[in-house]
Amino acid sequence: MRNAINVIDVYKNFKVYYDKGYSLKEKLLFWQRNKYEKRCVLKGISFEVKKGEAVGIIGKNGCGKSTLLKLLSRIIYPTKGKIEMNGRVASLIELGAGFHPDMSGRENIYINASIFGLSKKEIDNKLEDIINFSELQDFIDNPVRTYSSGMYMRLAFSVAINVEADILLIDEILAVGDITFQLKCFNKLKEIKEKGTTIVIVSHSLEQIEEFCNKSIWIKDGLIEDIGSPIIIHEEYKKYMLKSN
Repeated sequence: MRNAINVIDVYKNFKVYYDKGYSLKEKLLFWQRNKYEKRCVLKGISFEVKKGEAVGIIGKNGCGKSTLLKLLSRIIYPTKGKIEMNGRVASLIELGAGFHPDMSGRENIYINASIFGLSKKEIDNKLEDIINFSELQDFIDNPVRTYSSGMYMRLAFSVAINVEADILLIDEILAVGDITFQLKCFNKLKEIKEKGTTIVIVSHSLEQIEEFCNKSIWIKDGLIEDIGSPIIIHEEYKKYMLKSN
């Protein structure tokens, strides 16, 4: 059986400019502004995720967790190394990314679901399920610029979990919205996990990962510090965090 995800010796560098000139004149007159620092966020990480596994990615802010999730979702690409994603991928990374503010919730469902690879006919068949799960029936034909952040999250989550993706990538999405909807989302995630969807979650909630995930990947300073059972990994991670504070 093929793995759902293979990450092979992946590096990701960014250029951080000290003071960048934008016009040609500025670049010529103030050429020193174009100096930059190369920042290596991920420094050669490798891991695999089996089909149907739920994996939590942990680590303190700035360690490379969100960069890794963006690489998996192909928002950005590795500087070096290889990532293999086997199957349809849906991601909940940047809230409302792909939503057009002047279009209605309904229109944005079509846009967002088509980005995930669904045909119009497939979206037609899933439209009512998406709207019902979001609980936005009364607002679905309003422009999404009138939505609160919680309403954005409901719509984004509802689309992502109804596209029947093989791999679902989530970045702290369950931290948004009221507690009732969070619980509903969590139960839905358990349901789609049982159906065989592979799930990768970046979260600061260790308890959430322990309840939901098969394994944790601890990233420290751009490298994988440890991979294994969430309860065992989290104990070591808590000790490290207590020492570093």
